[in-house]
Amino acid sequence: MTNQTVSAQVRRDLWADEEYGGVDHPVADCPVEVTLHALRGRWTTLVVRELLADERTFSDLATVLPALSDKVLTDRLAHLTACGVVVRSREPGWPSRVKYALTPRGQALRDVLEAMWAWGAGPGTD
Repeated sequence: MTNQTVSAQVRRDLWADEEYGGVDHPVADCPVEVTLHALRGRWTTLVVRELLADERTFSDLATVLPALSDKVLTDRLAHLTACGVVVRSREPGWPSRVKYALTPRGQALRDVLEAMWAWGAGPGTD
């Protein structure tokens, strides 16, 4: 069995040179906490997945995610926009169309989601 003190030290040493490498409690501006905050909530990763393919309207997203309620979709899009992951743009004309697209920061989540997929699909996920 591994000594708990040694294990904790190894984990802290992993990012020891980083600003938040030695914290002993959650810190809101820690990069891991920022990422977890951006991806919080059920459906968020699926909304991001759809936007990784291309920009979409609200109706497009509602069509490809039919079990997702309009209320939750609205909440997720507002949250992702506030986090700088999604940009909302209104096209001129009548009726005007609103499109959602990932920002460069949002596009960078592709690697994060792929890593999460690989980890979740890996051994030990009984």
